[in-house]
Amino acid sequence: MAKEKLWGGRFSEATDALVEQFNASIDVDARMYAEDIEGSKAHARMLGSVGILDEDDVAAILRGLDQVRDEIESGAFTFSPALEDVHMNIEARLTELIGDAGKRLHTARSRNDQVATDTRLYLRRRCDALTDKMRTLQGVLVELAEQHAATVMPGFTHLQTAQPVTLGHHLLAYVEMLERDVGRFLDARRRMNQCPLGSAALAGTSFPIDREQTARALGFDAPCRNSLDAVSDRDFIIELLAAAALAAVHLSRFAEELILWMSAQFAFVELPDAFCTGSSIMPQKKNPDMPELVRGKTGRIIGGLVSMLVTVKSLPLAYNKDMQEDKQAVFDALDQLEGCVAIFAAMLPGMRVNAEAMRRAASAGFSTATDLADALVRAGVPFREAHAIVGRSVAWCIEHGVELHEMDAQACAAIDPRLSESMVRALSVEDCVRARDHIGGTAPTQVMRQVRWWKERLQDA
Repeated sequence: MAKEKLWGGRFSEATDALVEQFNASIDVDARMYAEDIEGSKAHARMLGSVGILDEDDVAAILRGLDQVRDEIESGAFTFSPALEDVHMNIEARLTELIGDAGKRLHTARSRNDQVATDTRLYLRRRCDALTDKMRTLQGVLVELAEQHAATVMPGFTHLQTAQPVTLGHHLLAYVEMLERDVGRFLDARRRMNQCPLGSAALAGTSFPIDREQTARALGFDAPCRNSLDAVSDRDFIIELLAAAALAAVHLSRFAEELILWMSAQFAFVELPDAFCTGSSIMPQKKNPDMPELVRGKTGRIIGGLVSMLVTVKSLPLAYNKDMQEDKQAVFDALDQLEGCVAIFAAMLPGMRVNAEAMRRAASAGFSTATDLADALVRAGVPFREAHAIVGRSVAWCIEHGVELHEMDAQACAAIDPRLSESMVRALSVEDCVRARDHIGGTAPTQVMRQVRWWKERLQDA
């Protein structure tokens, strides 16, 4: 019975059924079938080119692997947990189809370097797909920023009204965050693009293989330089998980804002009905469930990063079975992040903005106080004195239930003779945002300049 296992020659007892179930990873790694077949083809061609396999064996292996792929994609293939993983399942079926030639495929290769190679190939593809989706979301945000380049809203610090900004400026902040997220994924992809194949179990192989050939065939920049490192480290997975966690955190912050903005207390935005749900008992409810789910899934993605850091932290070189847990963490994290990005990209174009509510909120809460201090500075008052004068002005306004621009000449003179009625009357939120007309500022002209820059960049990306 034990001999039925591809590795069972040394064993005299059959694997316990509970062990087979606990040991199997096929339910997780079956999604890497295409990468496994691609890697095996490159390995077979290399074995043929250096004379380890003859031409007939190579041709049979390539033909058989194509058939296995067709069976998997048509749904005719049955994955067996008894064969543990996608790699053993494919090899076993290949051997059924072509006989001894299939048994020769694993020459000069271990499951250790095979798994490491397949995982990098798969994650490389997922990186490309994810960064494309993130670029799409950036484009959506840039379009919204263009529409709302002059839409005034309150800017917040400590979730307290701070200074007026434009909604376009606010949205472009997330475009910047996403750009760094894309950069982290691209950087991780570049470091990941080294080929483990040929490292074998841990020490390399005694066969005269050509590792450069397989690396080139699979689109890697070069072979991994150290066989121990190639099969034993999973820092490329941890790096992707860290990038995913940061990207999810950025989306979660935006999700939190959308949830607040959609509340009756803010009433800044209305999300499309198609992306909201109702209540089973309260007929008036329209719940922002999609942003809430994005916020919730962020914890799940962060959990994947933590689980991998803890898994790897105490592993001696080289391969250990603990590493089988790596794929579930990173696959799930990337799945969830892709879903979050896709939801935002589909939901935001239909978002309705209540510009009047935003402007009204920006005009309240003394958001123009800094501009009043700046006006005093321009009149020759040292900034710290100007700061104190405006602080007393705000206290007076709170006591009398008015805004700064509603102060009269008598009130201004009572607070400080250098404070004039003309200064407070000039305080409009539109003037405040227009005044910040410099690189990185919230002025509509600067927002439009950034919009044009981003459109060109995203077109070339």
